[in-house]
Amino acid sequence: MADTEQAGQPGRLAVSSDTVDDTLVVAAAGEIDQESCGSLRDALEPPGGIAPHVVLDLSDVTFMDSSGINVLIAVHRALTEADGWLRLAGATPPVLRIIQLVGIDGIIDCYPTVQKALDG
Repeated sequence: MADTEQAGQPGRLAVSSDTVDDTLVVAAAGEIDQESCGSLRDALEPPGGIAPHVVLDLSDVTFMDSSGINVLIAVHRALTEADGWLRLAGATPPVLRIIQLVGIDGIIDCYPTVQKALDG
């Protein structure tokens, strides 16, 4: 996996990515907020264009605000326009609650694990 942000500071966002069977898997850890959402967007939109299939592993995300929701919506739209998809995996209870409150789970498929998201 390639690290795109430093971990080690409490609450800071760490992002890593890997490719599994032509699907970009991005793992985020920490807090997704206005200050850190750029790192997430960069990881979901790697140089050279967006991969058509992306799984975002949220299992180590402790907090997400509206900035994170906006990134998810923008990436989802871009991938859908490119005949691809974004799938969310392993959201922690506080993050899943935000996703459900704003209705993202009705737009972007959510799975309990990365493997289930990859299997679709």
